[in-house]
Amino acid sequence: MDIKDIPAGESWGCRFRTTTFLDKEGTPVQANSLSMGQAHPGTPGEYEGIGVIQVRDTEAERVQLQDVETLRVFTVEFKDCWDIDTIEWTEAEEA
Repeated sequence: MDIKDIPAGESWGCRFRTTTFLDKEGTPVQANSLSMGQAHPGTPGEYEGIGVIQVRDTEAERVQLQDVETLRVFTVEFKDCWDIDTIEWTEAEEA
């Protein structure tokens, strides 16, 4: 399935890659309220994950998606997305 062919109103996800700041384990990190000259806690690197597509811009060929592991939102180009498939939502079991 091509991202351009996804029907509107349906839930889809994909594997993706992006360049972002990563910690030593390769997990994306976000720096909040850095002061001028203060070092970022992560180092630039390539991150791969699985995300739920939230917004699709077919003109710019980008998607906004939420990573299922970190819950962070990324904007990624179509060319950096693959294994596009539908999402089946299920209720979480209560303990």
